[in-house]
Amino acid sequence: MINRKDDQELVRAALKRTRIVALLGPRQSGKTTLARQFVPTDLPNYFDLEDPQSPALVRTEYGVAPAEAVGRDR
Repeated sequence: MINRKDDQELVRAALKRTRIVALLGPRQSGKTTLARQFVPTDLPNYFDLEDPQSPALVRTEYGVAPAEAVGRDR
């Protein structure tokens, strides 16, 4: 496994600033592996937007479509 200590620290720092952190990058670059170190995928607040059910969960839980949820605090 690739050492992601720097990435872990960046995510940890981001989580101190905000409740939502998006991990962006090309396919197979380790985004899910990194996310699983912070939030188990079986918890209700883990969303994989490639999973067809996740956007519906975001809509149901928060009353907004995923695209509308981005930047909502602003």
